[in-house]
Formats: sequence, C-alpha cells, structure tokens
Amino acid sequence: MEALKEVTVWSTTFQPNHTYLLDGSKVLAYIRNHKGPPIWGTPMRFDRRGRKFVKADLSLFDVKETKNNLVEVVGSTGGVYYVNTEEKTCTCPGFTFRGRCKHVEKVLDNLAV
Repeated sequence: MEALKEVTVWSTTFQPNHTYLLDGSKVLAYIRNHKGPPIWGTPMRFDRRGRKFVKADLSLFDVKETKNNLVEVVGSTGGVYYVNTEEKTCTCPGFTFRGRCKHVEKVLDNLAV
C-alpha cells in the first residue's frame, strides 16, 4: 500500500490534483486537492500514465505501514472490498452508509475460528 501526491502540471486550469491511497493498481481513497479528510470508496483501477507523483505519508489516510490488518473480500455483486480487522471497517458502500456490513461480520467470524 502506498500514498501518492499528484504533482502533474496540466495544460488546463480546471484539472485538480489529489493525494491517493493505492493498493497496487487500485485506488482505495483520495484527498481532494491535497486538503481535508480522506474520501473512501469502492476500490477501482487507477491509471498513472501521463501523470506525475511524489510519495506521500500513509498517516494522511490513518493507515499503518503493514497490510496485516487488511483482508480483501469479494462482495455478492463481484466488487472487491477491504476489511480492516483492527478497526472493524470495510470499504463497501453498505458500511459507508450504515456503519456495518456482512463483510466485516464474515471476516471477523472466520478469524475467531
């Protein structure tokens, strides 16, 4: 997992740069215009071509250096989500809206066995 701050110089004035939390080729969260709290969403493919980045601090996203506390799960519709077993959180839309989801319950039940 890595955090990257975009420093691309665009030829247009309306293209903002953000800070991204990436897991391989997927973006997990971003910080709009490098300010404010992270915005978490469904992990999606992220294309770096034609853009410039510098490393950013993972602490901006309240993520630890280790991936040991993250479990990748596939949802019922095929989406890939990440469950944080320490914080008991998930990146799925259900958790975002309700603060709970079946993914967290399933992962924690499996860890308890």
